Amino acid sequence: MKRENDPSAPKDAVFNWYPGHMAKALREIKQKLKLVDIVLEVRDARVPLASGNRELGAGLGEKRKLIVLNKANLCDPGAMAAWSKWFAEQGDPFLFVNCFDKPAMKKAVQLARKIVEENRRACDPTYVTKKTKLKLMIVGLPNTGKSTIINQLAGRNATKVADKPGQTQVQQWITVDQDIELLDTPGVMPPQIDREEHALWLSAIHAIPDDIADEEDTARFVLGYLLEKKGPELKDRFKLDSLELPVDEVLQRIAVVRGCLMQRGLPDYPRVYKLVLAEFRNGELGKACFGDPPKA
Repeated sequence: MKRENDPSAPKDAVFNWYPGHMAKALREIKQKLKLVDIVLEVRDARVPLASGNRELGAGLGEKRKLIVLNKANLCDPGAMAAWSKWFAEQGDPFLFVNCFDKPAMKKAVQLARKIVEENRRACDPTYVTKKTKLKLMIVGLPNTGKSTIINQLAGRNATKVADKPGQTQVQQWITVDQDIELLDTPGVMPPQIDREEHALWLSAIHAIPDDIADEEDTARFVLGYLLEKKGPELKDRFKLDSLELPVDEVLQRIAVVRGCLMQRGLPDYPRVYKLVLAEFRNGELGKACFGDPPKA
């Protein structure tokens, strides 16, 4: 796993990717909090905890937030159930969603409005519910699906979507309808990642760009995870004889089956790494979830 050269990063950080625009984005998020009613923190359901950002969370202060765990359609159902129980025990409002499911996105907005109304009543017992414009800020790591969520809610291409982290680099207000406004913000990574496995998880879901991470390390990690999980998708898709195989042998098999070969029939491993990562991220190699809920 590569490490970006950031002289300000702590010496014990195993990985850090924190471009200047992210530090600026975090400052601007804190400045604009007073303009919104609630924050939607978008995470990837396949990495429920590590796709959060402690630095970002701390910067929200007393502002209420709703944790939206996107890409639930790609998450292992058993793991999702365990994480749902854990999040419920923590007391923070949360929702697992597939951003392409419009009813689920409407549910997220309804829950956000409910949280805002409950907070207003808690702060002022005399408060009477009234129809007001809901102003939301959407935050999260790069490539967690923030732009797609906004476009689904707005019913149009209100913001740029790309399968590459770090596309949004400026804040922008987006009118969803006459009752809802969204403040879109750039994806912000943690200033440091202290555990190697967390860097691999975030690289696997493409929160870290492939030209910053190491595609070989990430692809090998993904294959190792899938072999251990013993899901049938990996075996069927790459015509493997068994899932009791070393990663090196699986890589060679993929090269042959998918025609990722160079002269004299040698495996073109860079092509294989890209293929494995693309198909994993699309859910074609089975559902996944990295990490277990913390124990009390």
